[in-house]
Amino acid sequence: MHRRSVRVNQEEDIVDENRRPDDIRREAESLQRPSTDTTQTFGHDSDLSFIPFGSDLSEVEIEAINALPSRSAMLLVRSGPTAGARYLLDTDVTTVGRHPEADIFFDDVTVSRRHAEIARTGSVFELVDQRSLNGTYVNGERVDRAVLTNGAELRIGKFRLNFFVSPADRELAG
Repeated sequence: MHRRSVRVNQEEDIVDENRRPDDIRREAESLQRPSTDTTQTFGHDSDLSFIPFGSDLSEVEIEAINALPSRSAMLLVRSGPTAGARYLLDTDVTTVGRHPEADIFFDDVTVSRRHAEIARTGSVFELVDQRSLNGTYVNGERVDRAVLTNGAELRIGKFRLNFFVSPADRELAG
């Protein structure tokens, strides 16, 4: 078996001259392929215990909820890397996912690129899972779609959020 030394990308490699060109080409292609970005799964559905948050909203959060205009709502991140973040829902469709162009961007491998959408019809908001790998949960139940009610808990990947509607819309509905 004859070996010779060659320079590739400024590094010295040993090449076996008895290898077939197809083998060498496949190796080179595998080295050039960028790593693929994937969604990481976590646990089983039974591991996703539903423990509702109490009424432990801060005064600032309560003021933000009370200031919501009609036909709008807010998502409050309760746990996860962005805990405390607030997202205003004031458009007919809000996208949620790991894709940088998502309206609500969660940069975490437990979130699919296009994880879910929140659709607004009048003053009613509906969460629609977009065939995410880890699923979307409302009040501890995995859902494909669900109408969101005031105070509902959402789980998207490892993020737990609470949904709050405008007080003006609650008064009209209630």
